[in-house]
Amino acid sequence: MLKLNYLFHNENLAEMIVKNWSYDPESTEMFRYYRISSNAIYPFRKDGRTQLLRFAPVQEKNKSNIEAELAFIKYLRENEYGVLVAVKSNRGEELAEIRTPWGVYYASAFVRVPGSAINQTDLADEIIFSHGHALGELHRLSSKYEPEPGAPRRWSYIDVLDWIDDQIKEYANAAIARSEVQLLREHFADLPVHTRNYGLIHYDFEYDNVFYDHEAKRCYAIDFDDAMYHWYAMDIEQALDSLQDCISEELYNHKKHCFLEGYRTAFDLPEDPDAVFPALRRFANLYSYARLLRSVAEKWDHEPEWMQHLRTKFEQSMRSKSTLFGTKLS
Repeated sequence: MLKLNYLFHNENLAEMIVKNWSYDPESTEMFRYYRISSNAIYPFRKDGRTQLLRFAPVQEKNKSNIEAELAFIKYLRENEYGVLVAVKSNRGEELAEIRTPWGVYYASAFVRVPGSAINQTDLADEIIFSHGHALGELHRLSSKYEPEPGAPRRWSYIDVLDWIDDQIKEYANAAIARSEVQLLREHFADLPVHTRNYGLIHYDFEYDNVFYDHEAKRCYAIDFDDAMYHWYAMDIEQALDSLQDCISEELYNHKKHCFLEGYRTAFDLPEDPDAVFPALRRFANLYSYARLLRSVAEKWDHEPEWMQHLRTKFEQSMRSKSTLFGTKLS
């Protein structure tokens, strides 16, 4: 999540940045369908085909992480995995660093994947199965992935815990969250690590980041912005948590079975994943808490109503996610 002051819709900024790519000039009318969260996303068209412009201030991102993300996406695409395609800028760059009156931004552009986000489908069994298969295939390819010598590497869960500790230490009442960091460090240090259970994961393989193409009957993954080295079970836990948000409690166990069966067709399930899910959920809650805390830390006079509403929503989420902080991990 970007800091709140970066969440303002800025069409002039988007137009300055998109001019670094080839585009249909009249397609800037699509900017009204923008979305801003961890990045600003603005749709546009090139030769009638929808593409997505993604950008964020350089102080909000790690350049090596973005370069490593794009390299992993390229590897997946070369192995015929359903994934978004990066579009090179007019200067031949997949990652552009652009100076604007509002500061310096990192920007990339991607071709929109086919199909619909899974949370916009009827969540039929075959779609849930395909979602599980796509995650298993992602982990299978990840287990064989090694960045080019000298190329940037994505950060790991250890780096994320270091980042969290650094980000929250200056805030009031940070002690309980910092104790959660230490609990997770100690817990994860005892878990086995090998190529069948640990590697570069998507981290956010949820239903708004996975598209299902009914014609091809396959899934396409987008938004690798949170990718990190972690246990594969982290992706499974996040996906199943997202599933619970989409369907009724009565259907959950059946749909969970469909998802896991799909996963097994591509990759072996981690041993006893249910045993590690609670600690992984604690990690996800802590990471989200730290990002939200950082986002809402600064306040201004006469904030617009949407910002006040978002601040309240984030603060409520932080209270919910921090309920178990500092308590014993089983």
